[in-house]
Amino acid sequence: MKRIKYLAILFIGLVIFTIQQANAQIIVRIKPHAPKVVLIKTKAPLKGFVWREGHWKIHKNKYVWVKGHWVKKRRNHVWVKGYWKHMNRGWVWVPGRWTRKKIYLSQR
Repeated sequence: MKRIKYLAILFIGLVIFTIQQANAQIIVRIKPHAPKVVLIKTKAPLKGFVWREGHWKIHKNKYVWVKGHWVKKRRNHVWVKGYWKHMNRGWVWVPGRWTRKKIYLSQR
């Protein structure tokens, strides 16, 4: 019986730790600027591709710059660029994401 309680407590602790890790953010005091890189955007490699601008990404507990590149367009979606959000203790990067297109019916 004690072993079951011990395993249950261990499991709950592991779940809470995992949730906290998934929500972890890296806060920086000074918002970094994009590196000054000259990148010539070429023609899309294939129809149905869109350009994703360079952006920041968390890698091994620090922000790294990812160069712009072509990505396959998702049907009925648009790409929303990432941005730096000011928090009480500094800045945090909010990654870009795909979001559904809003389709409005024309008024009659």
